[in-house]
Amino acid sequence: MEITGIHATPGYSGFFFDDQRAIKRGAQQDGFTYEGDPVTDGFDEIRQAGETIIVDIELADGTVVRGDCAAVQYSGAGGRDPLFQAAEYAPVIEGPVADELEGRDATDFLDNAEALENMQVDVRGSGASSSQPDANASGAGDRLHTAIRYGVSQALLAAAAEAENTTRTDVLADALGTEPATEPVPVFGQSGDDRYNNTEKMFVKGVPVLPHALINSVEKIGEDGEVLLEYVEWLVERSQELGPEGYEPRFHIDVYGMIGEIFAAPYDREEVVDYFAALEAAAAPYPIQIEGPMDAGNRADQIDAMVELREGLAEAGVGVDIVADEWCNTFEDVQAFVDAEAADLVQVKTPDLGGIHRSGQAVRYCEGTETRAYLGGTCNETETSARACAHVALATDAAQVLAKPGMGFDEGYMIVENEMRRTIARREREQLTPDTDTDEVTADD
Repeated sequence: MEITGIHATPGYSGFFFDDQRAIKRGAQQDGFTYEGDPVTDGFDEIRQAGETIIVDIELADGTVVRGDCAAVQYSGAGGRDPLFQAAEYAPVIEGPVADELEGRDATDFLDNAEALENMQVDVRGSGASSSQPDANASGAGDRLHTAIRYGVSQALLAAAAEAENTTRTDVLADALGTEPATEPVPVFGQSGDDRYNNTEKMFVKGVPVLPHALINSVEKIGEDGEVLLEYVEWLVERSQELGPEGYEPRFHIDVYGMIGEIFAAPYDREEVVDYFAALEAAAAPYPIQIEGPMDAGNRADQIDAMVELREGLAEAGVGVDIVADEWCNTFEDVQAFVDAEAADLVQVKTPDLGGIHRSGQAVRYCEGTETRAYLGGTCNETETSARACAHVALATDAAQVLAKPGMGFDEGYMIVENEMRRTIARREREQLTPDTDTDEVTADD
């Protein structure tokens, strides 16, 4: 079935863009916002409204399918693409992207997604009002912003599923050469700053991986790490009080490099390993994994620092897993962290990889290694992109998948968990043969 039209509508995402560098430098919160001036290019405020572009693809039979462009909360940090501004990029989608994709067969998902991934566009001028995007026939120009590749590829995935009358999970599985999961992938809930109330909600619902906790300042971790240790002890106590019978959670804390910060002067590996041992003891009897223990400022140094930490933990017999996030953005970054055995898990941060099939390929790259794949993303996505990622999780049977968008927890968990459950149920119904859907007993029974 032919793609006959592509349309772009600026809209809002599920959270906000935050200038991570300004926050790490000590910007103080003023209610929900932050005081002070931004330091990352493109930001007008330290915290500003998240944006999306709603991408509609029309098919020859009149069907319209959708994908949403999204960029991470901390855009422009850790080697990521710059701040995503919808008004500036919408003309790119309705111009050169539409020119490239209109007339293509919607069932050719992988070919269409790769064509999008490899596009280069010359954007002349600057700012939303003066940008004039044109396809550059010579192939010179800039690669499309990751958010564009992410959103348009979601719509291409939905178009292929619609044209083939199948699930997006099956389209991805065919493209990636995988056997989809038959049970929902464990969902990772994120609490935001409301790390007590939202986490108690997760316990009541029996969320398998939690709570993220947003430990992004010295105040939240403690000058010697004591605040985080107290929080982990609280997690164990409340999980046992509120969780369902037989509940065995896995704790996952994102510290945004703060462990490296508090032990930076001077950095003492033995002291850091001792702190991880204390975290493991506080979390017992449940496993714990720490995301982004340090931020070394570039990929090579980040890999070296995490390899050194993993070796120290292994030598000391400390069973805390570490998770790569900062400087692990692109498919090539994922490969580098996995090849170096720099992490127990790598976050496949879906908006940062561009095309949604690239996230699936990154999860697959972890197969057969000692590194597990966490299919992540950002609170700053939409319900459309979250549902699309649920299909990536099922198609690749990832180790865990993020509940998103937003920081309220309940909504994101409902969206991702229910999308996986309804897809599994549909696939099971479609795989039933007429003979298995009857109570008839034959003479041979």
